[in-house]
Amino acid sequence: MRTSLVALALMVAVSCGGRLSPQQDMSDCEKEKLALENNKKMVVDLYQELFGDKNIEAINKYIGDVYIQHNPYVADGKQALIDACKQWFVGAPKEKIDVRHIAADGDLVFIHTKSRQGSKVVSVIDIFRIEKSKIVEHWDVSRAVPEKVANNHPMF
Repeated sequence: MRTSLVALALMVAVSCGGRLSPQQDMSDCEKEKLALENNKKMVVDLYQELFGDKNIEAINKYIGDVYIQHNPYVADGKQALIDACKQWFVGAPKEKIDVRHIAADGDLVFIHTKSRQGSKVVSVIDIFRIEKSKIVEHWDVSRAVPEKVANNHPMF
């Protein structure tokens, strides 16, 4: 883990003009890049722990006290998400989450995953807004991968 953090710090330093040294404070650019990487890691960790491992306690770990939900089938708030997950996870096996793309911009993290819903393969894109190191808002869209497509471009 320490090696990963050192490597990340070096990448940030190089991408911000190489200004990072033990004697210097991080520049605003370096702080922003590190915050974006931390936000992406938090979203991946939430996704695996909650949707992969089916660990409902992950909600209290990663979700803020105020949680705005844009999924039309889930109400606002942590408790509504807990209740929805309890229903979704009945009989569902643990799984490794297949993250295909992840990006961050400002306080938003975008994650594109390949998942299964029963026998269907589904492309899911979630957007999370982060505030004070907690997820406070969520949007999502999902689409079943069709058997026949009009082009040769994969959904992933």
